[in-house]
Amino acid sequence: MTKLSIVVTENREEGTRKAIDLLDFNPVKGKKVILKPNFNTADPPPASTSIDTLRALIIKLQEMYARSITLAERSGPVSTHECLEQKGIYNLAEELDFEIVNLAEVPLEEYILLKPEKSNWDNGFLFAKIYHEAECIVETCCLKTHHAGHFTLSLKNAVGMVPRRNLNGNAYMKEMHNSFKTRSMIAEINSVFNPALIVLDGVTAFVDGGPARGTLKEANVIVAGTDRIAIDAVGVAILRILGTTPEISEGSIFEQEQIARAVELNLGISSPEELEIVTDSAESAELAEKIIRELHK
Repeated sequence: MTKLSIVVTENREEGTRKAIDLLDFNPVKGKKVILKPNFNTADPPPASTSIDTLRALIIKLQEMYARSITLAERSGPVSTHECLEQKGIYNLAEELDFEIVNLAEVPLEEYILLKPEKSNWDNGFLFAKIYHEAECIVETCCLKTHHAGHFTLSLKNAVGMVPRRNLNGNAYMKEMHNSFKTRSMIAEINSVFNPALIVLDGVTAFVDGGPARGTLKEANVIVAGTDRIAIDAVGVAILRILGTTPEISEGSIFEQEQIARAVELNLGISSPEELEIVTDSAESAELAEKIIRELHK
């Protein structure tokens, strides 16, 4: 069984702490944590990670005795440095004493070429060494739809670990977005690493559009766990409950291409029967029941 926590709240900071506490384990103690947020752009959440969520997560990791924390990110299409600056991340790093690695500025020698078996990538993909060699990876993602991926949750968050261009100068993002197997290629990036903790900020959500603009709805939920398939399946279920796009609404959640390919790659659970949801209130338990019903449709 995979444990996943759900906290219904409008307060990102409180919800982040509660969601992690409900998991009742500590995968970061004494470890060097590499932290992956969602900073495609500097637009307000859910277009990008909320500074409140990030602050709460970093403080919580420090309270859990993480040895160190390094935030590593590549934005796109905007400048990563400008994005981090506009989001106030450099100031936050100074305040909370964590490191920042701008993956758009490191040399290609800081990436490793990986070629997963039976991958839909033409010649594999470069992957950031800081994540490939990480002792402990923590992710925080948003709740939203996406024009190419259909949804962008924890699996899609891994795209920022791949540079925009390969060793020959060809655009990885163009290869991925022009492929009829885009969503499978997203899942395949995830086959080369394992996160220790994932926090999904669903206080607000885009139910269409995305990743930077869309129809905004208040979902008022924080989800935490270790299993990317479980996180994304629950995220898709919440989007369906809110009312979302036809691509996300049709068929079984576990037949969504990102999730189905992730299941093929053994990246997590393969059915809702393998999922245990823990909650902190009657309101959270009620949402969990709705989610379970969606997962079984």
